[in-house]
Amino acid sequence: MDPLRLALALGPVAIYLLLLGAINLSRRPLLVSGARDILALGLAVGGLVVIGPVELFFPVMAALLFGPYVWALLLALYVLSLVLLVLSMRPRLVIYNLAPEELRSILAEHAVELDREARWAGDSLVLPTLGVQLHLESLAAMRNVSLVSSGTKQNYLGWRRLESELAAALRELEVPRNRHAISLVVAGVLLVMFIVQSVASDPQAVAQALFDMLRF
Repeated sequence: MDPLRLALALGPVAIYLLLLGAINLSRRPLLVSGARDILALGLAVGGLVVIGPVELFFPVMAALLFGPYVWALLLALYVLSLVLLVLSMRPRLVIYNLAPEELRSILAEHAVELDREARWAGDSLVLPTLGVQLHLESLAAMRNVSLVSSGTKQNYLGWRRLESELAAALRELEVPRNRHAISLVVAGVLLVMFIVQSVASDPQAVAQALFDMLRF
């Protein structure tokens, strides 16, 4: 694989790993919506999509018509497909850098404030007044927890209230640094070093590969 395609494929992945590592090394939890989480992941694999499916099914006739601008159209199509995927997803909240038992304790405390009819069943929580049904899924090694909607009948305004309440509760919370996140940072740094070394070792190949990609 030429250095340009290598950089396109691994560059976004390296940035994603570094961001995840920094988040999990922080002393504060981070709450994000499922939509933002998927968008970030979609951007991280965007380079792999470009050098994989996009080049494999490259529209030659469109390239002859639009020239280099066909890449802008293809990237726009990918972004729109990603947005469509996000809009079709059921509600979900992701909490980074927080142990499942800590989140459950906080959630149990604030669930009653949001909905006095709140009730637990194992790892599932029902907030009937808010129209929210969810269950907890966790990645214990990285101290990441997801609140995943259960069933199709969900109230999006209820989820927004739950997100706001949890964000306020987590804002002042301090947690120990997650040592497992060091592996993410190391992997990201190694990828960056590999990309820089590959590009710097043969800049002419990078220029030629870029010319070939935009040759139309």
